[in-house]
Amino acid sequence: MKLNVKIMPKNGVLDPQGKAIENSLSQLGFKNFSEIRQGKIIEIDIDADKDQAINIADEMCKKLLVNLIIEDYEIIFDREK
Repeated sequence: MKLNVKIMPKNGVLDPQGKAIENSLSQLGFKNFSEIRQGKIIEIDIDADKDQAINIADEMCKKLLVNLIIEDYEIIFDREK
């Protein structure tokens, strides 16, 4: 079972990478955007059924993959994978 874990900085948390991208795009002449936030996606292949895989991925996030103080996460089940 393939799952994606989308990890993003929580609202209100400073995102220096997002700001650096904003500044670079602005310097390149792009002006039609308001805010950029950078996160990450981790793809995990878990040998379990859907519900078990989601539970396992959730535990992985809580124990290692996500800094719960400054990051939010979403587990995404991709039917195509």
